[in-house]
Amino acid sequence: MKFSELGLSEKVLRAVSDAGYTDPTPIQTQAIPVILQGRDVLGVAQTGTGKTASFTLPMIDILAAGRAKARMPRSLILTPTRELAAQISNSFETYGKYNSLSMALLIGGVSMSEQEKRLDRGVDVLIATPGRLIDLFERGKILLTGVQLLVIDEADRMLDMGFIPDVERIGKMLPSNRQTLMFSATMAKEIRRLANEFLRMPEEISVAPPASPAETVKQAMAVIDARKKRETLRALLANTDVENAIIFCNRKRDVDVLDKSLRRHGFSAAGLHGDMAQSSRTETLSAFKAGEIKLLVATDVAGRGLDIAGLSHVFNFDVPTHAEDYVHRIGRTGRAGRAGQAYMLATPSDGRYLDAIRKLIGKDIPKIDIPGVEITGEEEEEEAPAPRSRSRRTDASKSKNGTERKAKSGGKNDVEAAEPPKAQSAQKPAPETNRENRRSGKDQPVVAFGEHVPAFFKTAVPVSR
Repeated sequence: MKFSELGLSEKVLRAVSDAGYTDPTPIQTQAIPVILQGRDVLGVAQTGTGKTASFTLPMIDILAAGRAKARMPRSLILTPTRELAAQISNSFETYGKYNSLSMALLIGGVSMSEQEKRLDRGVDVLIATPGRLIDLFERGKILLTGVQLLVIDEADRMLDMGFIPDVERIGKMLPSNRQTLMFSATMAKEIRRLANEFLRMPEEISVAPPASPAETVKQAMAVIDARKKRETLRALLANTDVENAIIFCNRKRDVDVLDKSLRRHGFSAAGLHGDMAQSSRTETLSAFKAGEIKLLVATDVAGRGLDIAGLSHVFNFDVPTHAEDYVHRIGRTGRAGRAGQAYMLATPSDGRYLDAIRKLIGKDIPKIDIPGVEITGEEEEEEAPAPRSRSRRTDASKSKNGTERKAKSGGKNDVEAAEPPKAQSAQKPAPETNRENRRSGKDQPVVAFGEHVPAFFKTAVPVSR
């Protein structure tokens, strides 16, 4: 199918042709005709499948007839991050260049007065993050009663970032007879509940299994000692044909540390995270897109909505704690049918996160050896030690099930081996006795359970003051 068969206007088709596209993606093929009919849509598709164009193209045609009023936008697109908002803005500029639609971007980190001026002139398309939109609404700078079309983009990311209460609050500010489009890469229960609240008899469109990575991305993983991660990353960068890459870290401070380390070793790198000023973020992204910077070290702020043409590699310096974030991270490469490579550096303590990723994507991630780097054994799930109070409850439970507790006279404590099949146990000294012994400096035997305890744990240990 061609774009010309989807019912779009001649002006939009000309802009699409100028951008070099002729064949729509599956989500575009299914969503665009339904949106043009005025129906609500619930779209579920993996990242990099063209969701943004699937709603921007028909919106341009829907809004072509009409005129915006001051402080009363005709449509609203809610996005979780500034980067995604900017990406959608670029899409409207690209596909709407033959139409005279006005647009405003409401995001944090930039001058609010400039945004107010844009609203005063009237806008057809308002692209906003929830926090800044609510802020301006409470200041009386914007009215939402004229919104004819609402788009909630990356709804699952909204959920992850805690924006769902804000989205629900914004929904109550909008007219009930609007058209609503919701797009998400995954369909958690909370997203389904939100869809039931916002959408009226929607057309549900799912073009791929939720949260499945693109087949064009070649994945690989190395399990290494945590102290070897930076060395391993440098070895990977030196031994792979990296044209440009995004390197994902879980924490902002690690972005700064890794960025400085890479530049110190001669790599062309820059950092990107949420604590940076919007002007710095914009400047960094522009330099990366222009090829002035080869490596972008970032948090998940760059995991969605960031479309870098021809991005060759993605490196997960940290294993993401949310499995869905892995799919979005590696989805920055291998876009629009191009090939891409994604590497992940895991440590033995990342086992449970890796298990969640494998379960989500439905397959294992191949392990690789890296020249000059020692590879550890299998990953394992890290278990936290049980609290003391829980141990006491467990001991009490064992006692009820037949475990014998025996106390010797004279305040002494012994480890007694019970006859099978009885379990082994011992009585702990009273707190008062322990305090007296510590004050007197007396040696006390270490009390333990079971024959599996090493012998040195059972020997007397001097108590130092």
